[in-house]
Amino acid sequence: MESQAENLAAVLHIKDIIRIEKRPIPEPGENEVQIRMSCVGICGSDVHYVQYGYTGRSVVKKPMVLGHEGAGIITKLGPGVKNLKIGDRVAIEPNSPCRKCNYCKLGRYNLCTDVSYCGAPPHDGSLSYYYKHPADFCFKLPDNVSMEEGALIQPLSVGVQACFKAEVTLGSVVLITGAGPIGLVTLVAAKAMGASKVIITDIIAHRLQVAKTFGADFTLQVSQNDIVEQQVEKIHSMLNEAPDISIDCCGLEETVKLCLQATRSGGKLVVVGLAGREMTLELGKGIFREVDVRGVFRFCNVYPASLSLIASQKVDLKSLITHNFHLKDTEKAIQTAISKEGNPIKIMLHCN
Repeated sequence: MESQAENLAAVLHIKDIIRIEKRPIPEPGENEVQIRMSCVGICGSDVHYVQYGYTGRSVVKKPMVLGHEGAGIITKLGPGVKNLKIGDRVAIEPNSPCRKCNYCKLGRYNLCTDVSYCGAPPHDGSLSYYYKHPADFCFKLPDNVSMEEGALIQPLSVGVQACFKAEVTLGSVVLITGAGPIGLVTLVAAKAMGASKVIITDIIAHRLQVAKTFGADFTLQVSQNDIVEQQVEKIHSMLNEAPDISIDCCGLEETVKLCLQATRSGGKLVVVGLAGREMTLELGKGIFREVDVRGVFRFCNVYPASLSLIASQKVDLKSLITHNFHLKDTEKAIQTAISKEGNPIKIMLHCN
């Protein structure tokens, strides 16, 4: 990759204001590496930061470089780095936990209270020509894995984490609500882990068509005005049984209610996405049937498994990418995501 003498970055100042700015080229510290970024995917949280200035409890209070789904090439090593060398192509797990708290010591670093998460306020993201990151959270890409696929490991890891948390196994019958990027990678992970039947719901017909190409056994187009009990009946009828596991990838009160009621007695409900607002749920409709409700926050210890899934070439995640832009056109890319012009699923930004 040709080196650059400048470091351009896509910086969100306040909501709706994105500027392409020159930033200093970051020098790696101890156990860090400098990365010449290649590909950075746009996530729903990036779009939410631009539209509203916050996502959940994370609020943009100062200018911040966007992006956390990234891959690039190592250009410089900091002191102490042993696991990588200059020229290595890597996927970036966007975590930097403290490594000292009880959560980190227990291996649940995604719950670290002092974590620096790439592209989440107040921490700069990786949507720039150059970025630095802890070396142990960079994963070398095999030759048969492209940079685009390297960037897709981040969203795939959310789906893998959800399926691990749900304990998907051979023969599992799974309901997934939401056929956006996270719902689709959760579908891929569930099928890879042995799910025998997967049904996925969405309000957009085009996304359900895409879901079929990724292995969905059944799809159900829903409406915000649908009655939950009627949706449950349709799901049970299509599957010829109640799902063992439901995974909500929308974070909406309506979809969580659907999952809670649709899951079989003794089954599991995993909530992946949260819209950041309060919900009113009749927990008795699940608790009294011993439906096990679990939450997912980002991911933890699943990057190697996600990378192996892509490297196996059993799935073609690159087909998730519907739009490509250069870093300089970040604002246009975000507006495409907001307007949904051209039915975007995953938008990829290129930094070279």
